[in-house]
Amino acid sequence: MTNYKIFLAIIFLSFFGQSQSRDLPNFANLAEDASPGVVNITSTKTVKNRNSYGRGLGDPRYDEFLERFFGQQPRPSTPREDTRPVVSTGSGFFISADGFLLTNNHVVEDADEITVSLGDRREFKAEVIGADERSDVALLKIDAEDLPFLKIGNSKQLKVGEWVVAIGSPFQLRFSVTSGIVSAKGRSIPNGSDSTYVPFIQTDVAINPGNSGGPLFNLAGEVVGINSQIYTRSGGYMGVSFAIPIDYAIDVADQLKEKGYVARGWLGVSIQEINSELAEALEMDVPKGALISQIINDSPAEKSGLKEEDVILFFDGEEIFYSSDLPLTVGSIKPGSEVNAMVLRDGKKKTLKVTVGELPKDPSMAFNDTQQNTLGITVEDQTDEGQRSFVAGVKVTSVDPEGIAYASGIRRGDIIYALARSRTSNVNEFRDVLSNLDMERSTTIGVSRNGNKRILSLNLSK
Repeated sequence: MTNYKIFLAIIFLSFFGQSQSRDLPNFANLAEDASPGVVNITSTKTVKNRNSYGRGLGDPRYDEFLERFFGQQPRPSTPREDTRPVVSTGSGFFISADGFLLTNNHVVEDADEITVSLGDRREFKAEVIGADERSDVALLKIDAEDLPFLKIGNSKQLKVGEWVVAIGSPFQLRFSVTSGIVSAKGRSIPNGSDSTYVPFIQTDVAINPGNSGGPLFNLAGEVVGINSQIYTRSGGYMGVSFAIPIDYAIDVADQLKEKGYVARGWLGVSIQEINSELAEALEMDVPKGALISQIINDSPAEKSGLKEEDVILFFDGEEIFYSSDLPLTVGSIKPGSEVNAMVLRDGKKKTLKVTVGELPKDPSMAFNDTQQNTLGITVEDQTDEGQRSFVAGVKVTSVDPEGIAYASGIRRGDIIYALARSRTSNVNEFRDVLSNLDMERSTTIGVSRNGNKRILSLNLSK
């Protein structure tokens, strides 16, 4: 009897396994058809060495070792301007037969030379037609004809749970194919840039360094996104990947080709999320929308009659469910357009006519930093005269509990007066220093709490 039960179990499992395999998609044809249109990109740029004093290895530990055995090493009074080449790699794909291709801006940024390698072993030097740092999209061109370009899909029709496939060169393993599903759409992932204007597609497709700039396909073999970022604590794939929607990327590419830059809609407000306590204070049944905490002088928002403490519920017909929905919606609107904005003011709904402006090219003109940066904090200029009498710096208004700053002991309400040994008396100075940090090494941050100053260590490589 026992053997009979085992036999039935084996038959059932075998049948179940065959049934499951028939339900799974076969990516072989997609990979074969699409791979020729995917390329590997190698970019080279020249950087200055950090410690070039003629002798030594540039690391105090090794210089100390040399001095111990060979005596004091002579050094000139001023460092020598030594340079070295830095090579980075990524992926890309052709969007036309005459050599236009898309990749990420961070793959080719500041490159002196860009080499595009095809699957048939041909190599070409590429020219940057245009690049947009805010969206992380770059449009390149090579001098060739009759190239295998990819079919562009419609990312707006993509559904959560749908199968997607990535082709790229992770860790220089060229033309690797990985698959997964769409985990979410319209993700806003503030990370120190202006990428809150990109409605990212979140997937669980395995993406690693080298995949950046490569295509994300639907099962029809159409490109629906450009693989751009991963969420990671290890430097490698951890199950959460982000792609730029292809509809958005093509619009960026068209604008770069036509006028060399990308025009985006802009309001000129600082916004914040609404929690349950704020919702009660604002006479709201549900905590949703974007709460205006500050309005920039002479901005489109001020000219349109928007006020601080207004809650934007709908903008141009789109519901603003989370505060991060607002920059995505506004940024997609053509500057100069007049749209309707439904706001909650003093407990009553009101509709205003808003003329959308153009997002300034200088990020410091566009925000009063309600967006989290790479440290996982939000900062603002101090407005309390009493606080400024203690120390000049920027005030921390929120801290991501999983971010770098929190792990270093920084908390909401702290005043940051120095970063990497540079004074940060206002938001613009803070941004300037932050943008030049080496994210692969530790540095210091000066923090004042209740009038007491402390120097903390920031491990930026986490």
